[in-house]
Amino acid sequence: MTAGSEPYNVLFLCTGNSARSVLGEAILNKVGAGKFRAHSAGSQPKGRVHPETLRLLESLGYNCSGFRSKSWDEFAKPDAPKLDFVFTVCDSAAAESCPVWPGQPMTAHWGVPDPAAASGSPAEIALAFKEAYRMLHQRIAVFAALPIRSLDQLTLRGKLKEIGRMAGATAKASEPS
Repeated sequence: MTAGSEPYNVLFLCTGNSARSVLGEAILNKVGAGKFRAHSAGSQPKGRVHPETLRLLESLGYNCSGFRSKSWDEFAKPDAPKLDFVFTVCDSAAAESCPVWPGQPMTAHWGVPDPAAASGSPAEIALAFKEAYRMLHQRIAVFAALPIRSLDQLTLRGKLKEIGRMAGATAKASEPS
């Protein structure tokens, strides 16, 4: 864990790094400004952030200039930020064999349905993105409010798992472990 008043580094992982993980990065950087520094990556990045992700975030007042779809390999390099927490937000990334993260960050699975897989009218697709944003925002707000420095490792690990089982969790996250 990061010592003192340094912000905690958090990585949100998904397969494509085009929707959910980017939403997580944006939300935590806003909700947890000063306490957290959020990043996102994918195991098989799409190479671009989904246009609906950017449209939604911009409509909510986020600055989207720094978002890009990138590989999780960037965060396993020696010069990468030392990660304190790694959250998978899609079931396929949770099932994949992750790189060994330097510093052994705490990990949890916070599965959210994939809005990029939504089909239908533009309004239905936009709704899927809004729903993913809502679920992630709810979880991240609970996480950001945790008194991390005063919790022991076991208690903190339990709280992170509980957050992953909040309403709307995908099947993998809601299973007892």
